[in-house]
Formats: sequence, structure tokens, C-alpha cells
Amino acid sequence: MTKKCTDLTFSERKVLSAAPPIMRLPQKMFRIDAYLGASDAFHFVRKTLSDAPPVLEHNHDFFELLLVEHGHLHHWINGVEEVLGRGHLVFLRPTDSHALQAVVGTNAQILNVMFRRETAAHLETRYAEDFSGRFFWKSGQMPATLRLQGPRLERAVNALLNLQTSRRSLARIEHFLLSVMTHVLDASHAADERIPAWLLAACRATAEPRVFRQGAAGFLKAAGRSHEHVCRQTRRHLGLSPTQYVNRIRIQHAAMLLAGTDRPLLEIAADCGFENLSYFHRLFRQQYGTTPGSYRHRHGREPLASETA
Repeated sequence: MTKKCTDLTFSERKVLSAAPPIMRLPQKMFRIDAYLGASDAFHFVRKTLSDAPPVLEHNHDFFELLLVEHGHLHHWINGVEEVLGRGHLVFLRPTDSHALQAVVGTNAQILNVMFRRETAAHLETRYAEDFSGRFFWKSGQMPATLRLQGPRLERAVNALLNLQTSRRSLARIEHFLLSVMTHVLDASHAADERIPAWLLAACRATAEPRVFRQGAAGFLKAAGRSHEHVCRQTRRHLGLSPTQYVNRIRIQHAAMLLAGTDRPLLEIAADCGFENLSYFHRLFRQQYGTTPGSYRHRHGREPLASETA
């Protein structure tokens, strides 16, 4: 039987005690050292899931934060099958065993960050009063799962994607996790600052290649407001200009293609809407601190790839 998680906005998922167990798949252990360099403190993956049934579950020797960015997916977790949709955020512990499969026709995509046990232990010790028994430190069979919507979902997506813009340092991952567990998930934080519906719609539209290939012009067209008004509201709610916001999405798309395909660099740049290759190189280096070729060499492996191998 499949459970569908609903009505989970800023509350932990309640697992039905009557939920029957499912047949367990073979298990594989993922180890953090397989994905991190000596100086890396975390690993980030943006992945479109296959709708083929998984052939194994995996557990791991690290902590993992998983956000459903698009679509719906089947999540086999600790002997229970559930369905997750856009905005579900799962705080996975090393003891959790799980597998993922896209719901057919939904084009499920996830954002996923993995980090060492030592990082979690430091945060739990230092901020025990705030985090004890919550988030990654929830006790019981099932991990904490939240449902984000509206502005808070946009902030969470932005925070995750911004992990790609700096070194994979300990300071960066700790800053990110503290942000998620305090500001992004605090229902009372900035409650009076709601992102306008038209801006939210423009952000969602700009995630599509047909829109972001047009650059800022595509974002402005999707917003349907005056240039000045869009610039003011984008800076207020997203902290970026329309050009910066769209370029970040284009470069992130390029990074995903570099890591996940063997397509030529010139073809990838064109697919992201860049006609000037030197401009593409400059933006990529500004965002990732390295060249596209070096990024491909370093980030070509994905720990989730073996689930459907």
C-alpha cells in the first residue's frame, strides 16, 4: 500500500501505525568519502529521477537533505512506501534505508545535499536547545518530512542551488543548514513578506529552458509587469536582479548537463541560451569558481545513479 503525504506544511509527517510493510529490496551502502575530496565538506546533486522501478535500496554513512523540486515520486523508506510531491523536504539520517522512483509522467526532479556525520554532531551539540529531537535528530522509525509551499519553497530551492556557487567548505554547509533549520522553515519568519503570485509564476516559468534561453527578456515577459516594477520586486524578494536570477538558472542548467551528459561544451552553452562562449565561461567561473571543463571532471559522478543501474 502506498501512503500519500498531504497537508504537511511546516509539520512533521505522521506515519500511520497501520501502514503495512513492503517487500524490501537488496541494500547497498553509500559512503561519503566516495563523493568528497579531502577538503570537501558536502556534495550536491540535482537529479531527474527515472520512472523505472528501483533495483536496490541504499543507506549511507552520512546525513542527507532531499527536496522534491518538480513532479511526484515514490519513496521507499524504512519498509514503508509513500508518495512525495513538489515541496516535500526529507531530513535523512544515516540509519535510514530508502529508494526513489519517479511517478510516471511527472518528470520528478530532486535537489539533494549530503554531509558528514561530524557536521551534524557539531550542530546538534551547539544548538541542542533548538534542534534536539527535530530535523535530522528526530527519533523513531521515519525521518522528519516537511512540506514547503509558496515563498518558503522558493527560498529553500534558492538556498540549495546557491550551494553550487562557492567552495564546498565546512563554513558553507553549516551556514546553509542553519539557514534551512531556522529561517527557511520558520513559519513565522518574514510572514508579512509574501512573494506576489505573478513573481512566483515568473520564477516557475523561468525554470523551463524555453524561457531561460531568452535571458532576462524571458523572465520579464513571464512576469507581465513593467521592467522597473519587476526589478524592484525581484531584488526585494529574491535578492537578485532579473538578469542575475536568470543567468544563475542558465548556469545551473549548464552545470547539470556538464555533470550528467557527454554533450560538447559549445552545444551546452547554446542550449542554455548563450551565443557568446567567452561570456558563458566568465559567468560559469563567477558562479562556480572553476571552468566548465574542470567542473565536469570533478562532478561527473552521481551517488543516486546506481539505484536504477
